[in-house]
Parts: sequence; structure tokens; C-alpha cells
Amino acid sequence: MESARLIIREAQESDLPSLIALFAADTMGGHGDTTDPSAYDDYLRAFRAIAASPDQTLYVAELAGGVVGTFQTMVMTSLNARGSSVMIIEAVQTRGDLRGQGIGAQMINFCIAEAKGRGMRLVQLTSNAVRKDAHRFYERLGFKPSHLGFKMALK
Repeated sequence: MESARLIIREAQESDLPSLIALFAADTMGGHGDTTDPSAYDDYLRAFRAIAASPDQTLYVAELAGGVVGTFQTMVMTSLNARGSSVMIIEAVQTRGDLRGQGIGAQMINFCIAEAKGRGMRLVQLTSNAVRKDAHRFYERLGFKPSHLGFKMALK
């Protein structure tokens, strides 16, 4: 894949059907994503909340006019580490038939460059424990497993 052909840009509401399809195709995630039209308003509500937030950005990776990947960034500033900010990367997805072609690496490298340009202390992400290929991918890009995460389902 030629890197010059990939465009990374902020997601637009018109991208929503493509984004929903990306998430619904992910059988490992276990998030219950679906292309069922009855769920569209849930996705639209979430998209608009993200778009309205000054600390969150949803991106798409576009190739030949089609959405082939997505990720979301969040900026968190905390009092520890002398009040520094970190960029959190979430919801990284590449279209299944295009994995292994450098799209994911370009999306993550975009995040790293953005964080450096904004003076962030670090970038961090979480990955589902069952995604062994994704873990190897992130480690190849220079990420190190450093913490153990915990979650509590509320719904």
C-alpha cells in the first residue's frame, strides 16, 4: 500500500455507516456492535457527544474514497506527573481485509506525532487481552505493556 494514498482526517457524521460497519465486523471485541438500523440513534448520539467534546477526537483513515480504519483520541490532564497531559488512544480498527498493509501503523504514528506536537507526556492505549496479534503490533510500534487494567461492567 502506498502511504501517500491514505488520508487520516476527523470523522464526519456522514462516515457513521462505515464506522458502524467496522465495529460490527469485529467479532473479538464483544461490544455488541451491530448494523441493525434500530441501533443507529445510539451511534449518532455517541458521535455527536464525541464531536462536541474539546478533549476527544474521532478519526477515520480513508483510502480511495472509502473508510478503511478508525481510532479515537482523548486528552487527559491530571495532577500527578506535575500536571502533565497524556493522549489516550481508543477504538482502533482497521478493515479486516486490509490488515497487515500498514494502515494501523499509520494511524498510530499519526497519534504519536499529534501528541508530540501538543507537548503530551505520553500516549497510552488499552487492548483487549484476547487480541494477541494487536499486542504484538503495538509492541512493534514501541509500546510497552506496563499496567494491568481492570473494568467493571455496569450495563
